[in-house]
Amino acid sequence: MPEQLLLYLNKEMKNLNIKTLLHESIENINDEDFLMAVKQIIDRKYIPLNEPLLSGSQIKRIEESKQQIQDGKFLTNEQADRLVDKWLNE
Repeated sequence: MPEQLLLYLNKEMKNLNIKTLLHESIENINDEDFLMAVKQIIDRKYIPLNEPLLSGSQIKRIEESKQQIQDGKFLTNEQADRLVDKWLNE
């Protein structure tokens, strides 16, 4: 096995062991202040998947799209399918 792969696997295994130990430790700590301090440290490095980072222009486009939906400016799936079929047959 190439040396680089072994180093990578060793690091991954070490990270997994550290994560396992952290999970176990956190499960057994009831000190709310300490847990909040740990959370603040983790929050500096971790961005939850359910909160994607969006640029200002992306947020603006989403808001505009929501407004278009509220204003009834959208196509149903059936309408969109008919429009695509029409384009393909031109």
